[in-house]
Amino acid sequence: MALAVPTPAVAPVRIPLREVLPWAVFAGAILLSLLYLVGLDQGATSVFSGQLLHEFMHDGRHLLAMPCH
Repeated sequence: MALAVPTPAVAPVRIPLREVLPWAVFAGAILLSLLYLVGLDQGATSVFSGQLLHEFMHDGRHLLAMPCH
């Protein structure tokens, strides 16, 4: 006969929102910047002049199925 040994319940660790929020805002800013650079920077709305950034990100646009022409 095997005796059942009671195991203590594991409580989840609470992470305060004050610790997560700055990192979430930082990650969101970085992701929005990358989305702009890969998907939206072209033509009249371009922050950077010339076509260098457009040509550099060209394959990334096609990989993400974004129109670029």
